[in-house]
Amino acid sequence: MVKRYLELRSLDEALRLLTASFPTPSRTETVPVTEASGRVVAEPVFAQYSVPEVSVSAMDGIAVRSRETIGASDRTPLSLMHAVRVNTGNVLPPEFDAVIMIEDVWEDGGRYQIRKSAPPRQHVRPAGEDVKQGRLVLPRGHLIRPFDIGALVTYGITEVVVLAVRVGIIPTGSELVPFGVRPKPGQVVESNTIMAQVFLSEMGARCTRYPIVADDPDLIRKALQAAVAENDLVLISAGSSAGTRDFTEGVIRSLGDLVFHGVAVKPGKPVMLGNIQGKPVIGLPGYPLAAQTVLREFAAPLLEHWGFAPVPRFRIAARLAQTLTSDPGFDEFVPLFVCRLGNELIATPHGKGGFVQMATVKANGYVHIPAPVEGYEAGTTLEVLLTTDPGSIGRTLIFTGSIDPALEELGGLARNEGLFIQATNPGNTAGISALAGNNCHAAPLVLPVNAPPTAYLPGSLFPHSGVLAFIHIAKIGLGIASRNELHVTDLLHTRFINTPRGTPSRVVLDSLLAKEGIDPRQIDGYLQEVHSPLAVAAAIRDGFADAGICTSGIASAYGFFFLPVAIEDYELVMRKETLSDPRIRKLVSLIRSPDFRAVLEKVGGYNLTRTGSIRVTDGEKSLIPSSVEDLPEAPDYPSSS
Repeated sequence: MVKRYLELRSLDEALRLLTASFPTPSRTETVPVTEASGRVVAEPVFAQYSVPEVSVSAMDGIAVRSRETIGASDRTPLSLMHAVRVNTGNVLPPEFDAVIMIEDVWEDGGRYQIRKSAPPRQHVRPAGEDVKQGRLVLPRGHLIRPFDIGALVTYGITEVVVLAVRVGIIPTGSELVPFGVRPKPGQVVESNTIMAQVFLSEMGARCTRYPIVADDPDLIRKALQAAVAENDLVLISAGSSAGTRDFTEGVIRSLGDLVFHGVAVKPGKPVMLGNIQGKPVIGLPGYPLAAQTVLREFAAPLLEHWGFAPVPRFRIAARLAQTLTSDPGFDEFVPLFVCRLGNELIATPHGKGGFVQMATVKANGYVHIPAPVEGYEAGTTLEVLLTTDPGSIGRTLIFTGSIDPALEELGGLARNEGLFIQATNPGNTAGISALAGNNCHAAPLVLPVNAPPTAYLPGSLFPHSGVLAFIHIAKIGLGIASRNELHVTDLLHTRFINTPRGTPSRVVLDSLLAKEGIDPRQIDGYLQEVHSPLAVAAAIRDGFADAGICTSGIASAYGFFFLPVAIEDYELVMRKETLSDPRIRKLVSLIRSPDFRAVLEKVGGYNLTRTGSIRVTDGEKSLIPSSVEDLPEAPDYPSSS
């Protein structure tokens, strides 16, 4: 029998049920003050003694009796009968009530001479000025910060009672293997519960991650019973969807109540909530991004409702680079790249889906599309929640176009210099379109050798792009990649995978077939398209095809046999004025560096004779603008008209 979600709760309703159904645990623990940062105070903290405990000098100088300084002036200096030298922090002798800075004191015959009177308590820190013994230092509910620790130590506090919660985390799935073990075909490294443990521990939870449980309802029931007995909150990973081996719902029903199964949220729809012995049990979906969403949007709000430290959320406003659609009725969370382009912040969607973990590894933020909204048009200003240091935005460069391993290697070198390259791979046409719309810093493109980009791209885009600059990365080969050695005539007897019509690789393939007199309709898979040469290689690697056309660098990276067909230029295309951006200047220096050349030579498949050269489309004789004259010298292409 096919299992279905009986009812999809709205996100708001699910959160109300989650926070209203379970009382706050009364658990606390005492931790050393040096380990208290990030924890929430459960019992008020009081000073153990006054600071300072006695009056002390606040300056280097002399301690005096203020009444004996009355009348001192430049015209009538006074030589003091009673004074003693003190330094900052020295205890003030009880017979003195003021301090005069040493800079305002002269010595005269072994006595101290002054030219200005000192009022009582001048430059004196009275006892208890900072805090008095027994005074409240931190109230209940205070989130302890690193700088609070210094004050606590100063005030004699060595331990703090903080809120505590025990969270049990159960991974389920017969296909799972522990981290550190390389999975065999059909197996997956168990990562969701490790992610959950780290995430919730940073909120102050004490997490216990249990061993992997196979897809057996009796084993899952036994593990869940033990976890509920030992913890205040239980997370059970996977088994929450509607597959034939998803047993979590039935196990929860057998031990307690199922509050809900299924929430109108993407990714994360299969999330479930159970109540066993008055304790919440949250079912995490198996897909990593879906699990992340449930942790961030369900587990974290529950702990925050119980008084724990909130998850840091940095909110910014950014312009959406491309249209973003959403399914009506679903709250959707979409990873984004955010960068600074000129004077504005630009947000580029990374993609949707609950299973691609690199989406959040590469993204530095996300947007929440509420259920009533069907999406946002390109150009809309959105509220974006950052998932990284806000300062990284200014060091982030967005590239949109055709991705080759050479660009990934450049990104690694750039990261060493404090630059972050975020690249999407929609192809040449989409790249130049993004450039025309001022939605990226540069478009990495595969172009005909020494030819204008209009040879492959719609010329109508270029009038909107202004003057373009082309930074040469390398010459790359286009050809047939295969796991076993294949030649052109072998295409008639193999499974092929293609790229979309109009892409450089597709144009090269069609020219090759025409030259060889091969009817494309005779090739199994000619009409089967993936979006890029990189996707071609992935399809061959995963066994969906035997051959396809891609770049030499991609074929080399995957270890495929490569039959060269054509030579293309791989270049970063940008608006000419972008060359003056300090980040781009640094990037050009990296492209021209011996380190980058050495990396590409090691990868293989690249011609580096013109790497780092710059050309422009306006026919100028001087190809490097004056704003970047200090860049290292490199050979230049002739201008393109």
